[in-house]
Amino acid sequence: MSKKKDVILAIYEHCKKKNSYVFHNDIVKEFSKKIGLGNPFDVTKLDTSSKIPQELVEKNICIVHLGSGNHQFINAFDKVFHKFEPIEKTIDWNYQRSILNLSNSSESNILSVANNQRILHQFVFGEDTEFNNVEIIKRPKTYFPHRTKADLTYKLGDLATLNLKNIQIEIDLTIELKGKVAIFESKNGNPKDFSICQIYHPFLFYHNLNTSNQLVKGKISEIIGVYAVKSIKNGVVSIKLWSYTFNDPFDITSIKLLNSARYNLVEKPND
Repeated sequence: MSKKKDVILAIYEHCKKKNSYVFHNDIVKEFSKKIGLGNPFDVTKLDTSSKIPQELVEKNICIVHLGSGNHQFINAFDKVFHKFEPIEKTIDWNYQRSILNLSNSSESNILSVANNQRILHQFVFGEDTEFNNVEIIKRPKTYFPHRTKADLTYKLGDLATLNLKNIQIEIDLTIELKGKVAIFESKNGNPKDFSICQIYHPFLFYHNLNTSNQLVKGKISEIIGVYAVKSIKNGVVSIKLWSYTFNDPFDITSIKLLNSARYNLVEKPND
């Protein structure tokens, strides 16, 4: 078992003895030092269920973030992770590799490639706007990776209501067109599932801005969360995309699949 999982289990036993399952980053640092884990900040970054110790999975226990450096063990493993659905369609996407395309294996690089090749435009908005001679003002706007902090309140189904204070929200990429906003999370490899909060926290953040009239101009008509996964098989680079919404904006368990597609990058020869 990894040291990260060892630290999580040690913190869980510590909380169990105290009969209090809320813990702070200071506790994470303390147990990371005891066990010899060099990066304590990675302990509570649980983007897939594979990073949760099996002993906790069997008890349906996971960790939720409360903000301001606080976290909590809660009996809600089945509510905070979502399995990827089977891909609905596969598209061979012709493209001409540029100098920096796929120049590194970072998760941000594959989103950059998908955006520059207008794959994201086609997937989210249903059209490749570059070839439609549309006016610049009608083309999707791109907002680069950023972090922000906010207070969020939402439900874990009928189990509990979470009140997050000053929670850090990370968004890998955002694109917008005619009031439709798509926020992205990206990963490499073949994860079987993902932590819903990765797309839900940004979703709720924008929903709250929209409904509280905090936007400078106009209103958002639709918000979707898109998960992007890059994989390589038999030398072919694929970008798999799943788009989601939430039937109840204030319930993380109300996640609903909208669309999914695999884009195989078929390289064109240089002119």
